[in-house]
Amino acid sequence: KDPMLAESTRIWGYQTNYGSYCQFARAQAHQCIAKPKRLTWEAAGCFLLCGSTAYRMLMGWAPHTVEPGDVVLVWGATGGLGSLALEIVRAQRGRPIAVVSDDAKKKFCMEHGAVGVINRSQFDHWGPMPDTRDGKAYGNWAKGARAFGKAVWDALGERTNPKIVFEHPGEATLPTSEFVCGTGGMIVICAGTTGYNVTLDLRYHWMRQKRFQGSHLSNDEQALAVTRLVEAGKVDPCLSQTYGFDELPECHQLMLDNKHPYGNMAVLVNATRTGLGAS
Repeated sequence: KDPMLAESTRIWGYQTNYGSYCQFARAQAHQCIAKPKRLTWEAAGCFLLCGSTAYRMLMGWAPHTVEPGDVVLVWGATGGLGSLALEIVRAQRGRPIAVVSDDAKKKFCMEHGAVGVINRSQFDHWGPMPDTRDGKAYGNWAKGARAFGKAVWDALGERTNPKIVFEHPGEATLPTSEFVCGTGGMIVICAGTTGYNVTLDLRYHWMRQKRFQGSHLSNDEQALAVTRLVEAGKVDPCLSQTYGFDELPECHQLMLDNKHPYGNMAVLVNATRTGLGAS
C-alpha cells in the first residue's frame, strides 16, 4: 500500500508544529535521497518539495498519468509547483498548457516546456460558481468558462480538452477546471491558495465521467523518480534566485507580496557561496 495513504502520515515541518527542527532531528534511511552529483547545493535544495508533489499529481494516479501526447492544463505555471509541472509533463512527452496572470510570464513558460500559454487576466468569471437556478448569473459564468475553454484550444492549436488539469488555486478556478477537463479526465489538486470552498456543476462531472483527485506530497518512490529525472537532465530544477541565510525574511516577504521570482528560490544554509557542490 501507498504509505502516503496511512492515517498516521504527517508531512514533517508542514503538518507538525513549529517547523522541522532539522538541526536536532535524525532521519530514517528511506527518507534520504542522494543529491544529484551534477547539481550545486542551491539547485539540489530547491526542487524536491514542489517536484515530488507535482510528480505524484501527474504520475501517481493511474490510469490518469501523463503519456506521450497528453494535454495537461497547468495553473500558476511560473510558480515553484507549476514550473516543475511543466518540466515533468515535457519529460513524459506530454503537452502542457500554462495558465499565468500576465503576458510577461509567457517566455518563461515556453522555455520550460509549455506548448501554449493562457493569460487568465483576460477573463473575469473567476470565483465560486453562481447558483445554477440563477439563469442570468449562471449564463454569464458559463460564457466565461466557454471562452476559457476556447483559449485552451487556441493555445494548443486543436480542439482537444485536457486529460489532466493540474490544480492548486482551488476556490476561484475549480469551477472552470471542471468545465474544461476532458471526458474521462482528471482534475488533481494539492492546495487551495484562493480558498477552500468548492463549487462545481456536477452535471459536467458525472455525465462526462471525470475524476476529482486530491494529492499530497509524494511517497519515497515518487520522490526518487523525480530526482532521477533531474539527475538525468530531463527536468530542470527551475532555480530562480539564491539568497543568503540572513536574507530569509526577505524571501518570506516576497512570497507574501506575490513578488517572488519565477520558479524556485533557494537559501544557502551551510554553503558559504553559490556554485558549490557540483561534481
